[in-house]
Amino acid sequence: MVDRVTRVACVWVDAFGAAAVERSEPALRESPLAVVAGTAPARRVTEANAAAREAGIRPLMGEAEAVARCPALLRRPAAEETVAAARRALLDACYGLSPRLEDAAPGVVFVDIAGLERLFGAEPQIAERLARASRSVGLAARVGVAATRTAARVAARLATRTAVIAAGDEAAALAPVDVRALDWPPAVAAALARWGIATLGELAALPRDGLAARLGAAGLMAHDVACGRDRTPFRPWTPPPFWEEAQALDWEIDTLLALEAVLERVLERLTARVAAAYLAADGLQLRLALLSGAHHARALALACPMDETRPLLTVLMHDLAARPPQGPVVGVAVQAHAVPRRAAPGVLGRPAAPAVRDLATVLSRLVALVGADNVSAVTVADSHHADAWMAAPLQPDTDAVATDDTNVTPALAFRRLRPPRAVTVETDAAGRPLAVRGALADVARVVRCAGPWRTSGEWWDADRWSREEWDVALDDTAVVRLLHDPVHDRWLFEGAYD
Repeated sequence: MVDRVTRVACVWVDAFGAAAVERSEPALRESPLAVVAGTAPARRVTEANAAAREAGIRPLMGEAEAVARCPALLRRPAAEETVAAARRALLDACYGLSPRLEDAAPGVVFVDIAGLERLFGAEPQIAERLARASRSVGLAARVGVAATRTAARVAARLATRTAVIAAGDEAAALAPVDVRALDWPPAVAAALARWGIATLGELAALPRDGLAARLGAAGLMAHDVACGRDRTPFRPWTPPPFWEEAQALDWEIDTLLALEAVLERVLERLTARVAAAYLAADGLQLRLALLSGAHHARALALACPMDETRPLLTVLMHDLAARPPQGPVVGVAVQAHAVPRRAAPGVLGRPAAPAVRDLATVLSRLVALVGADNVSAVTVADSHHADAWMAAPLQPDTDAVATDDTNVTPALAFRRLRPPRAVTVETDAAGRPLAVRGALADVARVVRCAGPWRTSGEWWDADRWSREEWDVALDDTAVVRLLHDPVHDRWLFEGAYD
């Protein structure tokens, strides 16, 4: 059963292998560039950017012939991780507008845009938004909108930037398209040229059974393209649980300064993807491939979710300065754990929270000074002992929201002394306090008292503890808390109530 999609946009990136390389090295955009594969001297061109195609460079051309045609041609080896990262980046950019996508091929994403008019405006505006989102992650895309994926894909292929085919106009819009403007299997292209078929309208008018008899499944596919029909269901794409950017290096890096420049480019691409999907990173995984074949891996918790390149780079570089890789680096990969961005409203009259970049910089400097193992958060320990605490990994509460408590009725406040003050207490035969010396006055009589509230713990250890707490009202109108320590047989003044 075909999954019905009433309106669909096709986001198309031409020569995707070359576009992925340009995304990793933006300085190559204005130069003729070819992606080559194979072993010299038999290497061949697999992709070429627009400047290289203008110079006559085509896929499957030998590298030597390509250089002879265009002496200024720049070549880069095909890298799977570069193409995979760019493919995910294009999906991430589209995911910021619609959660329903299909990853059709490298550089081809179908977006279900039905119902998005209420959020982003008319279909031309949606197409423009998709084009801008693609460019924000470093990929120049063309966008076509139609009622079927096939028609949208043809519209995107032929568009200058965006093109919209109104519902019901697919046949009329596709009919004048030159068949040579599309990519066909060699057998189909040769048959169309032999039959004198010049436009998609002429191809659509051919008998479908005759095409199947002469060209098989390829002929049926060509007829579907000419008619703008979809024969396969929409296959929704599921976003991965992590976001990663990687870059392979043509030479090894053995200094942190050179590594910082590579990391900055990788983080720029990663943060652009995360921001395009309206997310933020609350943790990073760094993986460096070393020349020896080993890997240098680090996991870093962030003080708060962020999507800015500079503070993330600062955190990574301070960590690398404290724990440098043990050898030259030949590959870089950075993975981010992404969480939804949330706006925490402030309260009028209260100071603003510290900026994300300032907090990240301070924490990374602390890590560089004292080591990552010595920088942590303080959390309450699982104990009944007063003031029991322990160190824990820094995991800020992203759900915390400032609240306005100006209308809250104040409760009884307890002013605690840290450390508590030693006092002398006179007791009766049952151990109840009668008088206190050295608390708020030289000598104060106990008017009323409540207690004791007893707690103890770690009785099995030499550091066992025991507490007996008393709340007492003194004759000088003060209400205080006294603490008796049976283990050391002493009394302490712990604080006073307001």
